[in-house]
Order: sequence, then structure tokens, then C-alpha cells
Amino acid sequence: MQPIPRIAEFHAEMTEWRRDFHAHPEIGFEEVRTSGIVAEKLESWGIEVERGLGRTGVVGVIRGRRPGNRTIGLRADMDALPMPELNEFAHRSTIPNRMHACGHDGHTTMLLGAARYLAETRNFSGTVHLIFQPAEEGLTGAAEMLRDGLFEKYPCDQVYGIHNAYDLPLGTAAIRPGTVLAAVDYFDLTLTGRSCHAAQPHRGLDPLPCAVQIYTALQNLVSRRMDPHETVVLSIGQFQAGTSQIVIPETVLMRGTIRTLKPTTRRAMDELFHQTVQGIAAAHGVEVSLDYRRSYPPTINTVEEASAFEAAAREVVGDELIMTNLPSLTAGEDFAYYLEKAPGAFMLLGQMTPEHGNVPVHHGRYDFNDALLPIGASCFARLVEQQLGHG
Repeated sequence: MQPIPRIAEFHAEMTEWRRDFHAHPEIGFEEVRTSGIVAEKLESWGIEVERGLGRTGVVGVIRGRRPGNRTIGLRADMDALPMPELNEFAHRSTIPNRMHACGHDGHTTMLLGAARYLAETRNFSGTVHLIFQPAEEGLTGAAEMLRDGLFEKYPCDQVYGIHNAYDLPLGTAAIRPGTVLAAVDYFDLTLTGRSCHAAQPHRGLDPLPCAVQIYTALQNLVSRRMDPHETVVLSIGQFQAGTSQIVIPETVLMRGTIRTLKPTTRRAMDELFHQTVQGIAAAHGVEVSLDYRRSYPPTINTVEEASAFEAAAREVVGDELIMTNLPSLTAGEDFAYYLEKAPGAFMLLGQMTPEHGNVPVHHGRYDFNDALLPIGASCFARLVEQQLGHG
């Protein structure tokens, strides 16, 4: 691997920044401290800054030393998760039930590293827009920035993002055209019957049998109603009912998510989900309240931009660490909203080492591997120099 030498020189500083972000996590649309530090660092390097875009987002503008009309957007997410940290190292979270468990502290730091280098060198033509985005974790901060005029104020001919991959060897760059991450939908389903004494269930209307049948039927949608060649995941993460072992509950709450890779599959699951829930509930005489929300679209890399990001990464990590056959993943990313507006690409960068392990994201013992910081920053910087290097 060959990170840019100048970026490697401030690796220790980047590590300090990242660990400070980790120790002070902020969840979506609450990234006041984080965005403030980002803006202050950008301004200290002579970068034009706008604060407060998309509520707590920050945009920095770096103009190349040579004239040019082309623009590139580079994006990093800043938010943490509302969960407790289980790590015991010195930079563990200082805020209860808040944790950087997905590596956004590292993503922010990598883009800051690239920004510092690009502001020093400006060895390109045109303009780079640095997009420090809030609220990626389920709150669609990307959509909020776009609604706030991100691409009208800061047009991007191309837009790029990086996410760490906990289960790929350090420096592995997984990048290819096409669908790389899934569309994400959420549902909250409440079934209402009539509570009564558990010894006399016939005097009430038990919603639990209905809920159990719906749970089973929804899983059968995937295995029996969808083409087995199509990727579909339906998971129920919450199933809540009752307060006593001798009382038939009044309501049952079921909450979950659906992941699909194609718009046609997404529409089919939407329709079948509603049919199944309404039909079974009607058979049981149970009332239904359903909140079915479409969230992130699928993340789809465009061909030329995926190739450009691959070329930049190849210069940094070498041929042996380029991975172009990674299958589409059922995780989702709101970077997809940018790709609906502009061509671009989203790349995964491996961070696993024997010492660091492969603790998954969204786990209480996860931590970003600081060894990845100069690699990711260099991939961003090389991309800019390659794509905007000739005016």
C-alpha cells in the first residue's frame, strides 16, 4: 500500500481527531460539536465553508490552482448510533447510550485528511465539494441536505463516498458498477384486539394468534412468493405484547425492515406485504394500524465513476487489494439519494487485521481501525487529482 506521503505525515493527528470524535458521539441531526470541529478545521486550512446545510451538515469548497468548470463531491457521514459502548479503551464513548459503532468517526476523519491535503496542494482544475453529512443512520440526512439545496448550491458532476468494511482485510478496496447496496423499507404494525382474563379468552379477542400467523406468512412471502433468484430480506426486530401472564393483551406491536435490490422486487414486496397483513387480520377480526415507510433507495454505482474510483484506489492499495466481484449487500446507505441525482460511486474499504479483529458494525465492541485513515484519505485525494488533473 502506498498512501500519499504528505497524508501519511499527519496520520497521528488524524488518529487524534478520530478518537476525539469517537469519545464524543452525536446521533442524527444532533452533530453540533462534530460539525463545529469539522467546520473549524476546514476554515483553518483556508477552505470556504457553509454550516447548517441539512440542519447540522457542513459543506467545504476547495478550488484548484488551475481554472476549470468540472466539480466533484466527496461525502462523509458524521452521526453515531443510540446504543451503549462495551469497549474499555481510553477513547471509549463519554456519552451514555451513544456510540460510533459504524465507523462514521473514521469516515469524517478520512475526508478531513483528504481536505487538508487538497487544500495544501490544489493540484487540480475545477472544484471539490466536501460534503459532511448528518443523520445517515435511518434518518435520511442525505435527502435532507438535498432538500436544503445541496446540489443547487454546490453542483457535482460526480459524487463519491467510502464506507469501512469490518470483514475485509485492511486496505481491500471493493468497488464495481451496478447495485452495491439494497433499498431499505421499514414497517410498524399494530394489531388491536380486546383484552380479557387469560382464563376466559373467549370473552376477549386475542391478537396474538393473528400476529403469529402474520409473522409466519411474511417469511413465506420471501420463500414462496418471490423469485429465488431475487434478493429479498424481511426481518422483524421487535415483537411486543402484554404485561402479565394472566391477561390477554389488547395489542401486539411488530416492527421490522425489508431489503431488496431491484425496484420491481421492492414494489412486489410492498403489495404482497399489505395484502398479507390485511387478509390475515380480517380473518381474525383484528384491527390493523400499519405504517409502511420507504426509506433509502438502492445504492447503484455508475459505470464510469466506479471505474474512476477503482483506478484511484488501485494507485493507493495496489492491484492485489482491488476487489471487483463483491456481491450486492443487503445493508442500505442513504448515499443512494446522491446517486439518484448525479453519477458517482460508493466504495468499501477493508479494515480487518489480526490485531484489530472483525467485530461487526452496530456492535458494542466495534471500533474503527485507525490504520485505514491515510488509506481512505489518499483514495479520495488521488481520485480528485486523476479526475480533475487535466482541466
